[in-house]
Amino acid sequence: MKALILSCLGILIGFTGNAQTEISMADQFREDGKIYVVIAVVLVILLGLVIYLFTLDRKISALEKSLKK
Repeated sequence: MKALILSCLGILIGFTGNAQTEISMADQFREDGKIYVVIAVVLVILLGLVIYLFTLDRKISALEKSLKK
């Protein structure tokens, strides 16, 4: 069992080593200045998710309080 875990760990480390190669699309976006647009879109999506989860939590808390009464 120990050998299986160690071999799987070795394979995963090998895959992550291959994943660290250059990404030409990101380099092209960086050169064109469009990387900031990509980052802005990702931040807007994440901010929207956080706001949605916050409001959902407040609604669920209100429902739980109304059910306890």
